[in-house]
Amino acid sequence: MKVIHTAIPDLLIIEPKVFGDDRGFFFESFNRRKFAELTGRDVDFVQDNHSRSAQNVLRGLHYQIQRPQGKLVRVVQGAVLDVAVDIRKSSPAFGKHVALELSAENKLMLWIPEGFAHGFVVLTETAEFLYKTTDYWFPEHERCIRWNDPALALDWKLQVAPLVSGKDSQGKSFADAEFFS
Repeated sequence: MKVIHTAIPDLLIIEPKVFGDDRGFFFESFNRRKFAELTGRDVDFVQDNHSRSAQNVLRGLHYQIQRPQGKLVRVVQGAVLDVAVDIRKSSPAFGKHVALELSAENKLMLWIPEGFAHGFVVLTETAEFLYKTTDYWFPEHERCIRWNDPALALDWKLQVAPLVSGKDSQGKSFADAEFFS
């Protein structure tokens, strides 16, 4: 396993060491000791989530303003464009984002610490998305920033209008969102 730094220092790409042959492949998707050694964070994941979405489904940009969640995300089938936006007012990267293709083929993972809004759009016919979280889901603390807010100028690489939930279509503008200190 190795860490690749992104343009935002706290967002880290995790590249597993994959062992493959004509039978298939094996890799360790998480090792707490190795993760702490590489990231400097000894995390305690408390919840695993698994979603399946159709092509052009866009989910996000989500976060919990209280009880924030760190997330380790990956794709086990298909491909997505994954986006994390820094919403920590004290960060030099406040309002900036990282976008990365995660796929079953590339097996990359993204570590998204607390203080980021997160979303993804499905690039393939379907995609299955897994993420481990450092805190439980609390719907009363969940917030959503509008995926297409012009202030963020996110390039989702869309060819057609995305399929978005009612909740996500009602997300707040970046200017009106609640942020972390």
